[in-house]
Amino acid sequence: MNLAYIPSPSHGVLYLGPIPLRGYAICIIIGVFVAVWFGNKRWIARGGQSGTVADIAVWAVPFGLVGGRLYHVITDYELYFSEGRDWVDAFKVWEGGLGIWGAIALGALGAWIGARRRGIPMPAYADAVAPGIAFAQAIGRWGNWFNQELYGHETHVPWALHITSAEGGRVPGYYHPTFLYESLWCVGVGLLVIWADRRFKLGHGRAFALYVAAYCAGRGWIEYLRVDDAHHILGVRLNVWTALIVFLLAVAYIVVSGKKRPGREAVVEPALASGGPAGGTEAVAGGAEKNPGATGAVADADAEEKRSGDDGEPGEESPEDEAKPAKKV
Repeated sequence: MNLAYIPSPSHGVLYLGPIPLRGYAICIIIGVFVAVWFGNKRWIARGGQSGTVADIAVWAVPFGLVGGRLYHVITDYELYFSEGRDWVDAFKVWEGGLGIWGAIALGALGAWIGARRRGIPMPAYADAVAPGIAFAQAIGRWGNWFNQELYGHETHVPWALHITSAEGGRVPGYYHPTFLYESLWCVGVGLLVIWADRRFKLGHGRAFALYVAAYCAGRGWIEYLRVDDAHHILGVRLNVWTALIVFLLAVAYIVVSGKKRPGREAVVEPALASGGPAGGTEAVAGGAEKNPGATGAVADADAEEKRSGDDGEPGEESPEDEAKPAKKV
């Protein structure tokens, strides 16, 4: 018996009268709140408007939850559609089972829809929320602790996780707390992105790509410690292959984007920069996103109009100007 270990909660659900409060769901909700709150602070620091991150999150979060659940159900379909299983369980998200790969992929689609409606360049938005997403994952992983799931190999290290439940084929004992490893790794990833963004002024989606690459690097070795059932390709767990492929894609994006579009976006909300409404129109915003110089053109036009006077057209002389004698050169 280990003298020091991490105890598992005796219950993953607390009842507030007839209302069940599930630890897994609470961790997800807190994580979403932190991601939106911190993303909003970074967005304002980049010159954006307060509330924009939350408006786009209204699209991103539901898409992300659906995508995360779809990835889990598809890759572990035998848990829901094999003989003796109830397919209705596939809809019980509160019992655990969200694949981060599907959550990020479909969540990005939802964010793209929301960003397009607001006239926001998607890469700039992704850069702003990247560290917050990493911190949200760090919090969300504690949901696995409440459910006593996704632990690693048996171990007797002082920080071993004590599994007490025998449900679902679990064997009570002491195991590597992979939920804790990944939670700490995600905190490190978030801090890394914040530092790199300040140091190198990352833009055009490169801060988000760095988050993806760094997370995948950690997920690869943590995945090797897990003992839950998983599909294998060439003897390697599916999620390890996924982490490797996504890591390479993220690194490639950083390199290519850095060469094609160096620096950082000067304007993150084109509609605000041009003096238009906060929401903007898709046509104007889309043009500003494709041509960042469009914002500068608007500013130049405004300056020229001010120089020409309030009543006259640009370049047109007022009656007062005509009455004044010409200055000698």
